[in-house]
Amino acid sequence: MRSWLLPLSFAIALPLHAEDKVVNLYSWADYVTPQTLQRFEQQTGYKVRYDTFDTPEVLETKLLTAASGYDVVVPSASLLTRLLKAGALQATGQQGMPGYAELDPDLLDKLAAVDPGNLHAVPYTWGTLGLGLNVEAVQKRLPGVALDSLDLLFKPEYASQLADCGISLIDSPQEVIGLALHYLGKDPYSHDKADLDAAAALLHKLQPSVAYVANGRQISDLANGATCLALTYNGDAATAADQARKAGKPYQVAYRIPREGTLIWQDNLAIPKDAPHPQAAKAFIAFMLRPESVADLTNSLFFANANPQATPLVDEAVRNDPDIYPGAEVRARLYADQSMSLEAMRQRTRLWTTFRSRQ
Repeated sequence: MRSWLLPLSFAIALPLHAEDKVVNLYSWADYVTPQTLQRFEQQTGYKVRYDTFDTPEVLETKLLTAASGYDVVVPSASLLTRLLKAGALQATGQQGMPGYAELDPDLLDKLAAVDPGNLHAVPYTWGTLGLGLNVEAVQKRLPGVALDSLDLLFKPEYASQLADCGISLIDSPQEVIGLALHYLGKDPYSHDKADLDAAAALLHKLQPSVAYVANGRQISDLANGATCLALTYNGDAATAADQARKAGKPYQVAYRIPREGTLIWQDNLAIPKDAPHPQAAKAFIAFMLRPESVADLTNSLFFANANPQATPLVDEAVRNDPDIYPGAEVRARLYADQSMSLEAMRQRTRLWTTFRSRQ
């Protein structure tokens, strides 16, 4: 795979005389490993300026309200729909990039439903929303109860038993309310008032047992034992498990995909319409298509990546973990990330604000 990089760099250098040798990247924290960034800079001559956001809403606001100044961004599939509708992205030219043909066809198909023809985004990582657990703490309070069930959260008689050791939720109204609807057997993207009222009632019963709602805290709190059940992303829970293990903690932190099914999310690489260095952006995306580039990420953050050719480069314990790389039977129970109208999002934000105000 390395043989294409030199001709690629030479090819893009010709039209780049008017561009700075810079790539302005806007992404989640640590979403490209330091060694990958170093290889990219050494082999292409570009310098990466890496800024981070902590919620999708921050990224969306940046791209829709003003000139962002960024060359590469990392939107989810649901955000991608709104960005495309607003004309905020440009074509990546990805079909001509080495490595594009090796991308997971299932992820490309899912992305095509949002981005017809797969013109504006490249699949990068994917994962699930599920249960991060302190196994011993949960089993002590709920012996014999399945650790891979959303009952732990949504049955008040279970959640109340875990309140003393700490329950936390991610601060994401679209995702948490969608999961509550799914648990109730309803469309996760329903905007029917009766459905949303049912989800609100379910969350109201959970609320007294929730210690906090926040992004970013779950990793350290699971690792150090400050919380015993977290509704969070698989990679964050796996990172917490790794930290607890390395620290020699006397308990096991684990992640479980809910048996009832859950959200499968997908993050993508894209180029803003007004990117100041579009050719540099394409060079960066092409580099991130390389198996070793995304394998580094999976080994570091425990999120599955979109390139099956990278799987042999992923640590054996990670690639064989069914809660990181679920099999076909489990994937069939997962629902895809979808965009919603602004009015539907406002409905959920109001519901979520009411839920948060009772903490």
